[in-house]
Amino acid sequence: MRLLLFLVSCQCAINSVKTHSASNPNVILLMADDLGIGDLGCYGNRTLRTPNIDRLAEQGVTFTQHIAASPLCTPSRAAFLTGRYPIRSGMAAFSRVGVFLFSASSGGLPSEELTFSKLLKQRGYATALIGKWHLGMNCESSNDFCHHPLSHGFDYFYGLTVTNFRDCKPGQGSVFLKGVQKSVVVPIQIAGIMLVSLAVVQYIGLLKVPFQALGYCLLMTAILVVVFIFFFYHFRHLNCFLMRDHQIIQQPLSYENLTQRLTKEAVQFIGRNTDAPFLLVLSYLHVHTALYASKNFRGKSKHGLYGDAVEEMDWSVEKNHVLRGQVLEVLEKYNLSDNTFVYFTSDQGAHVEEISSSGEVHGGYNGIYKGGKSMNWEGGIRVPGLVRWPGVIQAGAYIDEPTSNMDIFPTIVELAKAQLPSDRMIDGHDLMPLLQGKVTQSKHEFLFHYCNAYLNAVRWHPGNKNCKDFNYQTDLSKCYWKGESVWKVFFFTPNFSPEDSNGCYDSHVCFCHGAFITRHDPPLLFDLSRDPEEKVPLTPETESRFYEILRVIQLAVDNHTRSLHAVPDQLSWGNLLWKPWLQLCCSSLFQSCYCDYDSEGSLLEVRMG
Repeated sequence: MRLLLFLVSCQCAINSVKTHSASNPNVILLMADDLGIGDLGCYGNRTLRTPNIDRLAEQGVTFTQHIAASPLCTPSRAAFLTGRYPIRSGMAAFSRVGVFLFSASSGGLPSEELTFSKLLKQRGYATALIGKWHLGMNCESSNDFCHHPLSHGFDYFYGLTVTNFRDCKPGQGSVFLKGVQKSVVVPIQIAGIMLVSLAVVQYIGLLKVPFQALGYCLLMTAILVVVFIFFFYHFRHLNCFLMRDHQIIQQPLSYENLTQRLTKEAVQFIGRNTDAPFLLVLSYLHVHTALYASKNFRGKSKHGLYGDAVEEMDWSVEKNHVLRGQVLEVLEKYNLSDNTFVYFTSDQGAHVEEISSSGEVHGGYNGIYKGGKSMNWEGGIRVPGLVRWPGVIQAGAYIDEPTSNMDIFPTIVELAKAQLPSDRMIDGHDLMPLLQGKVTQSKHEFLFHYCNAYLNAVRWHPGNKNCKDFNYQTDLSKCYWKGESVWKVFFFTPNFSPEDSNGCYDSHVCFCHGAFITRHDPPLLFDLSRDPEEKVPLTPETESRFYEILRVIQLAVDNHTRSLHAVPDQLSWGNLLWKPWLQLCCSSLFQSCYCDYDSEGSLLEVRMG
């Protein structure tokens, strides 16, 4: 009898542990940068080797219609962390530039935004972000760190606060000479010429302007020109650095074994937190340019340096024959696999126009889908979406329903038993009912696709709803025909031709307004279920419900627009521009900002000048 009671009590204890474990799963979120959906074997690629990422698909669920909330890094990542369209947080630009370019800008993810890392930290999770942040750093001083990852719920940060620029790697060309030169340098040059002309006119007596005022204008213009020349001349040292928490540990950034260093940090974080729930966001620099690959991967793929970078990232996900100790393997080592929710994605589609300074293709592959990064064609926003959780979700399943990177927020918040905020609109939906097969249809009847702050396109997947006794004028969006169609309308499209290999390359990315776009009235309409390549727009002649569909979508747009509220523009010119007083340097600002520390924080090398 005593033995029976002992066994029963042991079983109860085991069940208690299992229940506690299931309610507090570990979370690992792996995010690639600019990876095309067609770059992975599990999405049809047959020339790049991605066996470890493919194994995630075999052991979990593959989303075939997983959508980034924006086709650009900064707004997409803001939506991912908050579960909200970036327009709601001010992280969608009304200006031409849609991402943060400088570490010493004052814009960033507002402190009042709730990230999943904040909510999981409140539930006792250890939290870490390793890799790329790209959501701002400081507000008013060089050490207030108001937008820094540690101010948004992460206990530990190792990585880049901005992004991986071609300008950061010698010999890889420059983003700024193409994109920023026309926006910044040329206007300064024009202003200088105008002021000099005014001075000449005033000197010969044709214009009566106080000479002192004119002198101040000339002086301020000269200072501005000198500041910008200084910044761009020292760009690599000022803007390309690696941080641990609030400290710069390498300036300028070295690409030598960088992915291995990021992976080592991730593995060590897991090893430090085997006895408590943890959240790890491993945000790869691959495959954003500048491309790089370590010695073990360089020259090994069939697609040049881009392919090498993809295959090195795959190595980081799990072990292969080259190196050991990667992220998923360490879960096996500590018996954590069955209690860990793992998600893999990309922040947007491949940057298809990217060409190196030597002419090598450095952009990825979006499969059959049109367009790429910075565009709301499917190639820019349809991204890999893989989820693995052994014993909880079915292995080898496919879900062909519209889902979003915003869905991760409510999904992991619910898994951690944290409280979803009730004081703001959350646009994502919990994925677990879909993942576990409890429902077959996504809650995303509509998804709104923004190009910067401008509503560019809308996706509508009609729900199978009861259509009795509805009012056509007011309830059309609540009741419609059944079917597999996924309708997508474009209010404007970028001036981009997939047949043109240059695409929007002259400006580095496609822009969202003015002469860079073509507006459509009526909007372009596609049925993605029949035309996923977005080749042939439908017309009233080819689709009998053409105007009814547009009416439904317009009602949805009106409802969505009413839910928006004015917020500070974090990507205004004032917030985007480089501010010298916000510049971080591990040495003197005027001594080239140079330092290199090892992983323990001891100084290896400091070289001035």
